[in-house]
Amino acid sequence: MAFDRPPGAVLFDRDGTLLVDVPYCGDPTLVRPMPAAAAALCVLRAARIPVGVVTNQSGIGRGILTRDQVDAVNRQVELLLGPFDVWQVCPHAPDVGCACRKPAPGMVLAAAARLGLPPERLAVVGDIGADVGAARAAGAASVLVPTPVTLPEEVAAAPVVRPDLLAAVEYLLGDECVSAATVAARPAEAT
Repeated sequence: MAFDRPPGAVLFDRDGTLLVDVPYCGDPTLVRPMPAAAAALCVLRAARIPVGVVTNQSGIGRGILTRDQVDAVNRQVELLLGPFDVWQVCPHAPDVGCACRKPAPGMVLAAAARLGLPPERLAVVGDIGADVGAARAAGAASVLVPTPVTLPEEVAAAPVVRPDLLAAVEYLLGDECVSAATVAARPAEAT
C-alpha cells in the first residue's frame, strides 16, 4: 500500500516485534527488548512521530494471564523503551470472534481514533501475517519484520519486508530521512 512518508504514527506489535517473545508473559522481569527496538523508537520520537502498541493478549481470555499481569508487563516495556502515545490490547481468546483481535482492524482503528488520525496515515510494524492483515483491513501501511516464527507464506504475502526494526523505520521515514535515522540511532563515538 502506498502512503505519504513519513506516517502520522507508527504502531508496533509487542511480542516478537518490540520484545523477545515469551509466550503468555505475565512476569515483567522476563521483558527483553528486541535488537534495534530502542534505536527505532528513538528515531521516531526524534522525528516527533507518535508511537503505539497493538497487541493480542489471548492469555487473558484463556485464563492464563490476568489483565493486571499484562498491564505490569506493559509498564515494564515503557520503563525499558520509553512512553508510548497509545496502547491497544485485545484480551480475547481467538474463538470469541471479536473485532479487535489481529488480523481484524479493531485495534488499529481504535489507535487511529485515539491519535486523531485517519487509519491511512498509520503504519503497523509486526512479525507475523496477522499484523500485516490488521493494517490492511484498517487501510494502514505495514512492514513485516520476520522472526523464526514468521511463516514463509507470510513473508511472501507482505507488501514490505525489512530485516529489523531500524530498517523498518528507515523505510517508513523515506529516503530523505534515512541518513538522519541512521545517525540518530548510532551510539555516540568516544572522542
